[in-house]
Amino acid sequence: MSRWRISRVVNTGRVVNIICTILLGVTAAAALFRASGLDSEDPYKCKALMREGRWLDIPNDRHSNTTFQNWQPPGCMLHHYNNKDISTCFQSRRIVLAGDSTIRQVFWAIAKKLDPDSVTQALTEGRQHADLSLNKNNVDLHFIWDPFLNTTRLHHELLLYQTRFTITEDNHDVEKQVASIILAGGGLWHARHFIDDPVSRYLDTIRNISSYSRPLYNPKTLNQRFVPPAAAASAEDLLLIAPVQVPLYEALSPDRGVTITPTRVDPMNGHLEKMAMSQSADVLFSFNSMSWHERLTYETNGLHVLESVASQKADIILNLRCNAMSTALGRYPFNRTCCSQYNRPNWLQKLLLLCGTIVFPLLGLVVGKGNKRLPLLPSSKVVAALLPIGLSLSYCFYTDRTLLFNKLHKQFSYVEFNALWWSTFGIGVLSIRRSESPRKPDKFVTSVESDQQFLSRDQTDEWKGWMQFVILIYHYTGASRVLWIYEIVRLLVASYLFMTGFGHTLYFYTKDNYSFHRFASVLIRLNFLSCLLPYMMKTDYLFYYFAPLVTFWFFVIYVTMRIGHSRNRSTSFLFLKIAISVIAVTALIRTPGILEQVSSVLKHVCKIDWNVIEWRFRVALDMYIVYVGMVAAVLYAKIDNRLCGRFDHGALLHDRLHFDNLRIITIAVSIMMLPGFFIFIRGFSDKYSYNSWHPYISPFIILAYVVLRNAGRRLRNYRSCFFAWLGRCSLETFTLQFHIWLAGDTKGLLSVGVFKTVLDVSRWLDFMVLTILFFWISWHVAAATGTLTSWIIDPKAGREVVEIEDGRGKATMGLPRTKSHEKFHDQHAGKISAARGITRRLWTLPLDLVKDDLRVRLGLLLGMMWLGNWTDQSLSATPENGLL
Repeated sequence: MSRWRISRVVNTGRVVNIICTILLGVTAAAALFRASGLDSEDPYKCKALMREGRWLDIPNDRHSNTTFQNWQPPGCMLHHYNNKDISTCFQSRRIVLAGDSTIRQVFWAIAKKLDPDSVTQALTEGRQHADLSLNKNNVDLHFIWDPFLNTTRLHHELLLYQTRFTITEDNHDVEKQVASIILAGGGLWHARHFIDDPVSRYLDTIRNISSYSRPLYNPKTLNQRFVPPAAAASAEDLLLIAPVQVPLYEALSPDRGVTITPTRVDPMNGHLEKMAMSQSADVLFSFNSMSWHERLTYETNGLHVLESVASQKADIILNLRCNAMSTALGRYPFNRTCCSQYNRPNWLQKLLLLCGTIVFPLLGLVVGKGNKRLPLLPSSKVVAALLPIGLSLSYCFYTDRTLLFNKLHKQFSYVEFNALWWSTFGIGVLSIRRSESPRKPDKFVTSVESDQQFLSRDQTDEWKGWMQFVILIYHYTGASRVLWIYEIVRLLVASYLFMTGFGHTLYFYTKDNYSFHRFASVLIRLNFLSCLLPYMMKTDYLFYYFAPLVTFWFFVIYVTMRIGHSRNRSTSFLFLKIAISVIAVTALIRTPGILEQVSSVLKHVCKIDWNVIEWRFRVALDMYIVYVGMVAAVLYAKIDNRLCGRFDHGALLHDRLHFDNLRIITIAVSIMMLPGFFIFIRGFSDKYSYNSWHPYISPFIILAYVVLRNAGRRLRNYRSCFFAWLGRCSLETFTLQFHIWLAGDTKGLLSVGVFKTVLDVSRWLDFMVLTILFFWISWHVAAATGTLTSWIIDPKAGREVVEIEDGRGKATMGLPRTKSHEKFHDQHAGKISAARGITRRLWTLPLDLVKDDLRVRLGLLLGMMWLGNWTDQSLSATPENGLL
């Protein structure tokens, strides 16, 4: 590369760094302004959850495949509660709903979450105008048929609720009798059956009910900010008011349409609005927002909403009551962000934040000034690598473990998915260039152009890059529910593992390097980021499953190739070892009890609690593709040695003739295999049926791609620079996307929350800003990880030892010397030097041991991780969800 091109690349990198640094600062400032300014009255999104929201899956909107099942409150994620969630939250407590048939719909929605089978049967019985109850998993759910909200039973529940504020530690039994949630709603029967002043009658009833309540805010704080229920004992149990359901007036029956009119319903909701503004009642106006100007949310009678809409109403109630309690348990994913506050950082998180935001930047300033008197400091190159690592970890924490950024739901759309994919594909095509470092031509083959080797580094980087783009788009758009996209992404993950098997096997076979340094450097490079993030984000190592998966298979490859490596040139012996490895790993993964015992040992010795079921699923899903890569690497090495090692020109031409014939056959088969695969997978009805076939069919389609990608000289010698660039930091983008691009531990999307525009423009502005920062940070982290890995493996290569020497090779301070001083120095130099040498040896001995022995350094790192596990209880928490 010429000096001009090097200078241009360096200058471009500096400009990009300056622009992205400014963009990061502006983004952080904007998010801080929103969190502390715009949202200061409602930082936990409790009020937003009760008042506003919008549907992300409106029918016929961007070809959505679901309807009215994805409600988006402003700036937070609504959790969809199930049986287990509800049981954990209420624990022998009661839920009481009182009102008319619109409230009964919410009762049935909660009941269906608790016991779907029984509720479906009960719904067919058609019980109306009657009290209902359900007891399931120690949760008592009650519905009081009280359309006028004036029955004795409701009054009794309100009296019990009022005693909640006087409960002491000595009478906890009374607490179990108090309803954890009371939801009261009506108004439609007032409008229909009271001819004289129905609005006043309804308001008198609501005022009476609200007199028993204590609104969902903490009066001790300034501005009366809303707080999560579990964050304030006074707001732990809720008394909520449902607004009067605004019907679809034109669909009402004639007898209902006469009395249920806007002139009666609107004033009722208007007065509820005033009560909510004065903070005298907690009114769920989001109930009416769900059907506002949405005709399709109603049933045919125009009075009731669809079952899916009622289910979202139930989730709003449950999120108000239970989210903060769930977050306090410290179990990821932290995706219940409505009416919830994150836990305060523990000591380990505070230490990492301190290092990332203060210590490492200050260290960079000290080293950057060229201070030569601090021998313990690493080189400026190492410090420059520590800075992006520390800042990226801190950025992950502030984006996904604080209220600084908003978290939004995903919603799949074919239009968005195709737009992202085709725009990315177009940029990749436009960046196609010839590889700059081609392979040297064969000795006996004359050609005007040299040739890249099979699966060259440029080609594998490109392969990783475009696959990573597809996976990122897949995660961002929430395309996991689309079966054919899921099947393709499963192939992409298998392709990564194929390259793992191919690359490492080829290295061990050709280099015969099984040193501990090589083994350790690969493990550190693969796991550097995924081992740090669990301590900062309170997740676990297996959560970032790709690094653990590749690490496991690298260990399998290393052991397989290492045992008896002196005989690896024997093809039969090598294939026998691979076959034994297949049998051993299959038995390890599929035999019940083995992984469970390993997990038990890790839990008791290292305080590590991993999800064995998920790990077995991940490994078994791509059980054999790594071995296919190993076999492909051995065969390629054999063929390459045969073709390049021939000195007989005639024999070489004979071998190349047979090889060309074989190449033509494999290309023809590969061309037919690609459409055949897509025809074959159309027969699968769900993910589970496809997963059972995936380990056996994925090798064929991956080998077909490899053959076609290397079918000709031009195909081998050209690559997409855009895709290859991302491929060189694909491990970091895959890991960091969990927290700085996605949100809620991949369940949602990150948002700055300051772009208040129409339609979905705000979402795309967030997307562009956060995507630029995401790729920029990932690129710097990838480079920093490589630097720090080299430093850990060989600290001497990572430190610049600078000494000031005189002409005789001895260190001096550069002071002026006199004859008397020289005489005195000559007399006492030996004694002083010996004393200083002994002293220096005593305190530098441990440092020299760490510096000189890689095993000591790795032992020290593992010991620090072990200590962190035992002192941070959150790392041993089992995640609440399994496979996704």
